[in-house]
Amino acid sequence: MILKTNRLWDFREPKELPHVVANLFKDKHYLHVRFQVKEPISCYAATVSGDGGHAWEDSCVEIFLQAMDSKDYVNFELTSKGFCYAARGLSRAHRKEFLMTQYSKILRTVSKPVFENGFVSWEIHVSIPGALFGAKDLSNKSVYGNLYKCADKSQSPHYQTLFPIATEKPDFHQPRFFQKLL
Repeated sequence: MILKTNRLWDFREPKELPHVVANLFKDKHYLHVRFQVKEPISCYAATVSGDGGHAWEDSCVEIFLQAMDSKDYVNFELTSKGFCYAARGLSRAHRKEFLMTQYSKILRTVSKPVFENGFVSWEIHVSIPGALFGAKDLSNKSVYGNLYKCADKSQSPHYQTLFPIATEKPDFHQPRFFQKLL
């Protein structure tokens, strides 16, 4: 799956955008997502220094999932260093951030960023326990959500999505536009 810029938001995007490929699969207990990112250095930022930080300000990939046990949705935002911000709620305004004990259950493997010819390449593989978004057994469950790439505080802020979002301004907190991921 390749993330793309939203046509409604094109006027805000830098001329050169990140190239982001995402691969998803699940087993009984985990949703696994592997992101491969190659982006212009102007799109790259890496200042967050721990879980719970403002991941969306750095070069970040995001997994938003519909909770399986309520109308809530859960967002997992991961920096190129593997730091995560995660929260759950009904909307952007009504979210409850994860506790450190919950962050420790999110498995992450990151590659060291490679800088070459004006671009930086990095990769992250994240395994999210189904229990963190309401499913003890993912075997026979469909997973709904959306995937994103952003970097609000980079020299060239950008906003990419897997599935389109029909809003005037970039806003990833739009569960009404979630689609089936798996």
